[in-house]
Amino acid sequence: MRYRSLVFTMAVPIAAGLLVYQKPVIAQTAPKEKPWVPARTPDGQPDLQGYWTNNTITPLERPKALGSKELYTESELQELVKREQNRVQLNEEEGRPTEAGTDADVHYDFSQFGLDPGQTKQVWNRRTSMIVGPEGTIPSMLPEARKRNAALAAKNKGHEFDGPENRPLSARCIVMGQESVPMLSGGYNNNLQIVQTKGYVAIMHEMNHSVRIIPTDGRPHVSPQVKQWRGDSRGHWEGNTLVVDTTNFTATNPFRGSGDKLHVVERFTPMSADAVLYQFTVEDPETWDKPWTAETVWSRVDGPIYEFACNEGNYGLRNTLDGARVAEKEAAAKAAGK
Repeated sequence: MRYRSLVFTMAVPIAAGLLVYQKPVIAQTAPKEKPWVPARTPDGQPDLQGYWTNNTITPLERPKALGSKELYTESELQELVKREQNRVQLNEEEGRPTEAGTDADVHYDFSQFGLDPGQTKQVWNRRTSMIVGPEGTIPSMLPEARKRNAALAAKNKGHEFDGPENRPLSARCIVMGQESVPMLSGGYNNNLQIVQTKGYVAIMHEMNHSVRIIPTDGRPHVSPQVKQWRGDSRGHWEGNTLVVDTTNFTATNPFRGSGDKLHVVERFTPMSADAVLYQFTVEDPETWDKPWTAETVWSRVDGPIYEFACNEGNYGLRNTLDGARVAEKEAAAKAAGK
């Protein structure tokens, strides 16, 4: 099934750097509107519940050609929107059904429904990168971290197809990446559901059907010896903002080359009934020379979120390993002169 329409949403004016429009003069002279107040849960906390998407075209890091430019002009933003619409339309035209039995027909292409971020609801803003500040890029990696990552790559080289344990976590349906911490958008499956109860906030990510259960009752983090795929999260409220502190990451699921000293602080701030400002600060004293911060907007969408089945019917992992065994036999036969 092909996607037949494209939805673009302009972000509401929620913060400097995310402001995308100004009220006309007549609106500026009208009586001052009352500030928006978020609804409350039965225990008195701001209500973040519902279905959301963090789908965005804004890159994490700013393109080098833009230098220190943090914001697009309004006209530049409109040109970006137009360019994205044209790109998706071109993909639609080029994504015609393939001939049965050909190599191109073996798997899907990204012009098919749901496999392109431009096919689903996007929230546009004037930011040139999610990372804030004049640099707009991830800080320099420390020499020790580069050595650590190089040593890991060297250790794995030549063993990538030895067995399932050697394959990436995503190929094994364990952690896909975008449903980890921090929560960034990917090519598809960018919907989320937030559920709140007294003492807890739960965030279910469409990707891999992963659920983060975040205690907000003041309990401490688990022992430093306990390492987890997505770390150990603890939340508390600062006014209308949910602040989530996450530690105890395992180095076997690195974020941009991080180690097990990764520390992430996320901030979820409702800015309207249909928008949440998502900010996060990342630090790892053994990986980068300084902390760095990014922000984006989550936009409300209609539910529900359907189950993401990964291991069920996961023929990709077995086929990859089967193919590796065949390649090994062919290489051995060639070496033996057969």
